[in-house]
Amino acid sequence: MGTTATEQGSRAGIGASPVRPDGTLKVTGEFAFSSDLWADRMLWGATLRSPHPRARIVRVDLTGAVATTGVHAVLTADDVPGHKRYGLEHRDQPVLAMGQVRYAGEPVAIVAADHPETARRAAARIVVEYEVLPPVVDGEIALDPATDRVHEAGNLLRHVPIRKGDPDATAPVVVTGEYEVGMQDQAFLGPESGLAIPAEDGGVDLFVATQWLHGDLGQVADCLGLPPDKVRLSLAGVGGAFGGREDVSMQVHACMLALHTGRPVKMVYSREESFFGHVHRHPAKLAYEHGADEDGKLVYVKARIVLDGGAYASTSMAVVANATTLGVGPYRVPNVTMDGYAVYTNNPPCGAMRGFGAVQACFAYESQMDKLAERLGLDPVELRVRNALEPGDTMPTGQVVEGPAPVAELLRRVRAEPLPAGASGDPRELPGGVANTTHGEGVRRGVGYGIGIKNVGFSEGFDDYSTARVRLEVVGGEPAVVVHTAAAEVGQGLVTVQAQIARTELGVEQVTVATADTSVGSAGSSSASRQTYVTGGAVRAACAAVRDEVLRRVGRTDASLEGGKVVAAEGVVADLADVLADEPIERTVEWRHRPTFPIDPATGQGDAHVQYAFAAHRAVVDVDVELGLVRVVEIATAQDVGRALHPQSVRGQIAGGTAQGLGLAVMEEIQVVGGKIRNPSFTDYLIPTILDVPPMRIDVLELGDPSAPYGLRGVGEPPTISSTPAVVAAIRAATGLPLKRVPVRPEHLTGT
Repeated sequence: MGTTATEQGSRAGIGASPVRPDGTLKVTGEFAFSSDLWADRMLWGATLRSPHPRARIVRVDLTGAVATTGVHAVLTADDVPGHKRYGLEHRDQPVLAMGQVRYAGEPVAIVAADHPETARRAAARIVVEYEVLPPVVDGEIALDPATDRVHEAGNLLRHVPIRKGDPDATAPVVVTGEYEVGMQDQAFLGPESGLAIPAEDGGVDLFVATQWLHGDLGQVADCLGLPPDKVRLSLAGVGGAFGGREDVSMQVHACMLALHTGRPVKMVYSREESFFGHVHRHPAKLAYEHGADEDGKLVYVKARIVLDGGAYASTSMAVVANATTLGVGPYRVPNVTMDGYAVYTNNPPCGAMRGFGAVQACFAYESQMDKLAERLGLDPVELRVRNALEPGDTMPTGQVVEGPAPVAELLRRVRAEPLPAGASGDPRELPGGVANTTHGEGVRRGVGYGIGIKNVGFSEGFDDYSTARVRLEVVGGEPAVVVHTAAAEVGQGLVTVQAQIARTELGVEQVTVATADTSVGSAGSSSASRQTYVTGGAVRAACAAVRDEVLRRVGRTDASLEGGKVVAAEGVVADLADVLADEPIERTVEWRHRPTFPIDPATGQGDAHVQYAFAAHRAVVDVDVELGLVRVVEIATAQDVGRALHPQSVRGQIAGGTAQGLGLAVMEEIQVVGGKIRNPSFTDYLIPTILDVPPMRIDVLELGDPSAPYGLRGVGEPPTISSTPAVVAAIRAATGLPLKRVPVRPEHLTGT
């Protein structure tokens, strides 16, 4: 079923902020998420998971599960009909564990039953005998050749060296630091879920919440041993993603059970299971050395970055490339020596999360910039401005920065914002709120800054494209447009933007955006801040092809389409409905951005990225230094978005991304002890609530990128990158403590 995205009473093209068609439904609870799916004769699927981070499977006894009344299937790795491993970049992850398990929570068996509780109880009756082995749980130790191998090929997934300029460069002022970033969760509210329905042709239809329909399709079809045309995926309602739905979770399992039983099978993870069912942000250890002259100009940066990828590859190889190629930040640095490592461990798998490697690096290099400013006695913003990238500068990879790079301007803008007033004495304005046991005697205020850089789109020569099908026809006597892509709407507002582009390009008010599915060509993933750029570009190009055909029919290539009319300089040439008559126009276009190229494996040199995006933050915090409590009082941010296609959504993305960065700064961390997650719930994994998110001053710049559709620049990730170091810098300013790890905990502030 399509979604009509027409705003009554006004033209709602690009630059406007029409009401999102899914907005009211989500607020009222009427929106159908993937967990709401239903089918006649539907069975329920459940998964048995390993309790151990590393073990050999000695024996599996399915007797108890098979004998359970209401159970229709109990499957293990032996029942996988096709390829037994999957993976987004490297197919190293078993559909179901084969001979061993590599992380706590790895799927071992799946069950289908006529009731969800029956399925769960049957799964619990499966007896698995394990030979428990000591897990590899530290990324640095995993790099030691003497350490046990998580995989036969070794523990190193990828090493990315960056070599620019003189590796032996020296400087009169040097600061060093070692930093650590904890494991953050995407914490989307809609758990993994989907419905698989067996088809008469021997194939399967899967309705699922995902970020990349065709990415799923390739893996699912291979594992099922079916040709891709017999596996059809449709996007179901997505309750948030942030990278956590790029990888396959229950997709293959639900399809296996449906094909085995001949009945529809629905799977919905519990909140606890969701923590085991998707990848997380990579924990990182980062060691940096910055050398500068006495005026604060950077001379060199040396760094070592180790990302813990967990048990399977996921997107770790791309994440470590981002962390290193962007690892000095938005600064001019003539000499760079940097090594990034992604490693296997027996910790939970890590992969895509908003910011994708740039988050971890930004915390380290911005901490270093603050340390360097303090050493030189300079204002932290002034130091950053002196080193700010400008158009024409070269990145550590040797790539030239093209288009606007308003690094200095963003910094100056956030600094120029008025500071908030001091606390009024109301206990609700103190750290800890009304539960505070003091009256503010130990409260100190601090101000901190951060700025970050993020690549947009897929990099390193990846064939990054999107496909759009646009149909212009007459409905009810009026021209109407149907836009069909496989691009996943995961809450970012993409459905609305596609409709805005069609209205702008074709001058037609009535636009329907069809449900995303695999009957149209791939749109790639809703990640890397790329969909508005790439799918927006595809929709625009398909609309242009349709428009060209309209103008060909009327014989006026100099005309345009406005308000349902064909218009030329002398006025209306024709009604669009008359031009179309009974001959709709449909065009399908694949659209690509300019090419990128692989980086040199020895030096890291190459034009790896298609576009850079920048954002700056200023955070104001109050810290109770006696209790170790932090209250973020206000955040100011400035970001260049190139062109705001939907200004309200742009501001929403910036606010949401900033809140996610705040969470990493002061509260969000998956606690992993001995390879086991200790806090798989929203009771113990804390995310910012409305009481934690402060007022925000949002300054949106529109400095168009000439190579991008409409001049736009990816929006979603940059605010998550620099908000974290800004908040931590403010806490440092309030406490005088070095704070080398995020999230900052109360014990870090009180010494307890």
